[in-house]
Amino acid sequence: MPAPTRTAERYARALAAALAAVACLLLAANAGPTSTAGSPAPVRETAPRLEGVASADR
Repeated sequence: MPAPTRTAERYARALAAALAAVACLLLAANAGPTSTAGSPAPVRETAPRLEGVASADR
């Protein structure tokens, strides 16, 4: 049976794991294409007008 760990050791391991997780999340968030050549056009904020479409509220 392994020896029981001290509370300070458990907190130190948890802090190290949390720092590693934050570092991984930051690296993943910043990962992406480095050049903008060939990137798609920006998405519109609003939907296009549908003037020729019949609707029930007219």
